[in-house]
Amino acid sequence: MKGKSNFKNKKDDGQLRINRQIKAQQVRLVVEGQGARIISLQEALKLADEMGLDLVEISPNQDPPVCKIMDYGKWKFEQSKKKKEQQKKQHVIEVKELKLTPQISDHDYQIKLKKVLEFLQEGNKVKITLKFKGRQSAHPELGMEIINRVINDTAEYGIVEMQPKLDGKMINAIIAPKPKK
Repeated sequence: MKGKSNFKNKKDDGQLRINRQIKAQQVRLVVEGQGARIISLQEALKLADEMGLDLVEISPNQDPPVCKIMDYGKWKFEQSKKKKEQQKKQHVIEVKELKLTPQISDHDYQIKLKKVLEFLQEGNKVKITLKFKGRQSAHPELGMEIINRVINDTAEYGIVEMQPKLDGKMINAIIAPKPKK
């Protein structure tokens, strides 16, 4: 049969029942342009068969269950296309990490700052990590100065989500992008 899907006896994700999977004796058949009518399951299956389409139970909790005649394979394809389209439109916020040292040169600082601003403008959070090596940990105030400098220089594009915190030989802070108005 042309247009008839091969989903006849397969249970689909536990969601919709089609054709012979429908157990009710009578169904409320919804036909485009004709409204709904209550008919026997056999009659509905016969109509679907004549049209070369599937009988799909769209609302099983009703009494009798609501069914519709449609091309189930085409419908599933359309649903998966819609889902993919929605996923494309979603923006997943990532946490980008930027590593610094207390002895950073001004030029290197400017390059790192440019990268932080780029991440924030893309809508991503930035975790700033400053790592002390050897005796540098004796002067945590130098590290705090650099972290605070980054926070001040990015104030136009981001807000501090996690204040700078000394954790062993590291100082961490997180800057989130400012909400768009």
